[in-house]
Amino acid sequence: MSDYRPEIGAGVENVCLDGTTVLVTGATDGVGRETALALARLGANVLLHGRDRAKGERVLDAVREHATGELYLADYTSQRAVREFACAVRERHDALDVVLHNAGTHFNDGRLTEDGVEATFAVNHLAPFLLTHELMDVLAEDGRVVTVASDAHRGGTIDFERFRSVEGYDGLAAYRLSKLANILFTRELAARLDGPTANALHPGFVPGSGLWRNASLPVRLGVGAATRLPDALTGGVISTPAEAATTSVYLAASPDVAETTGQYFAECERVTPDDAALDADTQRRLWTASAALTGSNPTVP
Repeated sequence: MSDYRPEIGAGVENVCLDGTTVLVTGATDGVGRETALALARLGANVLLHGRDRAKGERVLDAVREHATGELYLADYTSQRAVREFACAVRERHDALDVVLHNAGTHFNDGRLTEDGVEATFAVNHLAPFLLTHELMDVLAEDGRVVTVASDAHRGGTIDFERFRSVEGYDGLAAYRLSKLANILFTRELAARLDGPTANALHPGFVPGSGLWRNASLPVRLGVGAATRLPDALTGGVISTPAEAATTSVYLAASPDVAETTGQYFAECERVTPDDAALDADTQRRLWTASAALTGSNPTVP
């Protein structure tokens, strides 16, 4: 039995994931690393995704102290790399119990990927969209798709004219758009799935994650300074990576949410997202646009 003891209320105190296979993207740093280790301590076979082999192998060694694990490398700015990643997973596994989309980024400067898509949107939304569909054939009938979004989606808007443009780029607006897209995708996926569930979550404000590595120097300095402030000055809103992983682990493992789908969570509780995330027309339109941008034909109708 696992030696993992989550925080009170995490809902996985007595869970054993022996015999299950869980894929965690962005698992070589920060929240993803802590999520992968927590799931390994619960007994899951953990498939790690990252970009840096050295970091990935260090996390893999830590995972293997508790359970089995594998490492896959893929650059999320490349749709070709995402497809190759999915293919490699399918070649080794005919069933996945959880696909946990944790990888994310924030670009301070506007840039287009090799596929001609704005990079923040490409990494934070299109890569999870594409990977999910590439793995749909091996997702278990009672499987779970968990996507790490953010409360930064509040105030965001989906501008369908900006997916292939960086004119007038604003890093925060692009990040908000991508996190709003995460929730819209989750809700539309849940509506289309028959069996597996799909839920999204807010992990908290986590300065210790790798999310800010591509931000401007002032932003990186500000985030770093925030980690050194006492709770009395921050209102306790800053989370460590381990604390921030709690809701991801809860949605991936807790029997309490085995049949819950299409919802948004924070601190292991269901919360209501921004009104923009609840627009059914926008979520269907985003689905169609995402399929076109990735050149995919989703297996989920």
